[in-house]
Amino acid sequence: MVVGFGLRLEGKVALITGAASGIGKAAASKFISNGAKVVIADIQHELGQNTVKELGPNAIFIACDVTKESDISNVIDFTMSKHNQLDIMYNNAGVPCNTLPSIVDLDLEMFDRIMDINVRGVMAGIKHASRVMIPRRAGSILCTASVTGLMGGLAQHAYSVSKSAVIGIVRSLAAELCKYGIRVNCISPFAIPTAFVIEDMRRLFPGVDDKQIVEMVHGLGVLEGTICEANDIANAALYLASDDAKYVSGHNLVIDGGFTSFKNLELAIQNQARTD
Repeated sequence: MVVGFGLRLEGKVALITGAASGIGKAAASKFISNGAKVVIADIQHELGQNTVKELGPNAIFIACDVTKESDISNVIDFTMSKHNQLDIMYNNAGVPCNTLPSIVDLDLEMFDRIMDINVRGVMAGIKHASRVMIPRRAGSILCTASVTGLMGGLAQHAYSVSKSAVIGIVRSLAAELCKYGIRVNCISPFAIPTAFVIEDMRRLFPGVDDKQIVEMVHGLGVLEGTICEANDIANAALYLASDDAKYVSGHNLVIDGGFTSFKNLELAIQNQARTD
């Protein structure tokens, strides 16, 4: 019998930002079940501690506000002090945009906040992960982007722009870090009814209950017979973090059931018929 067969991250150490809930938590669970030790970095202290209790001894929590570079530097140093290595950096932390949809109503202070978290936080995460990965000449860096960064009109402008920037960051940094054997990739999920999304949609659709919101999000999909779930994104992260993707870098893995790949003529005709 081969010990550890099927454990794709055996012996590896991962740091995941925004891992107290949602996609980050799902990825942490998936990584641990595949042999990794995971440092969960999140601004939500109590939720982060509860997540660690749930995930077991191979998870540890540290508070982190990704808008503060010193916090990101500290979580990298914390990881190195605990495990003496960092193999996987998953820049997952992000926030939705609660500004009004019209550009003429855009709150630029809110725009700056979104960019601080969703873009600057990612850049800082890659910066400080790189300083410990470059000497080892190895590592996998992941980022959470979004289908809203690929297509216009799917989200408020600030959020869409921030996720477009994440895709650009991945391409730019992959070009530099490849010479050190470090892979840089991102994942663009379709809408998933996590607490993150539900909270945002409550503001957009006041009076609609959470069950209806979940049904609305699932109803956006185009792949019949299935829905997009956090575990699907965790599976994608596992692939990109593992040696199975040893020659994949600078890639944006889109998990959307084909939503951004085509326009369905039948649906377009049906929509037109409704407006006639």
